[in-house]
Amino acid sequence: MSSENPPSHRRSCLRLTLLLLAFWFVASFGSGILFRDWLDANFPSVGHAPFGFWMAQQGSILCFVLLLIVYAVLMNRLDKKHGYGGEEDAG
Repeated sequence: MSSENPPSHRRSCLRLTLLLLAFWFVASFGSGILFRDWLDANFPSVGHAPFGFWMAQQGSILCFVLLLIVYAVLMNRLDKKHGYGGEEDAG
């Protein structure tokens, strides 16, 4: 497990984490509070609930799960790029 440039790997990990956290903030806080009225007016309702309410309750959870998957895939790529991806060699 050697890396050519650990500070570069750390910066890349931090950048990816902050980007995904910003997206999660916009998806959860934005759809639930900031853009709720606009979402209600411009999108159809889901079931009997307005779309803004649905995004605040269920949509933000779905976005979070998708972000977890994206994070795992991108971190695996980043680790392999920087020389930290050796788990598949283990027995």
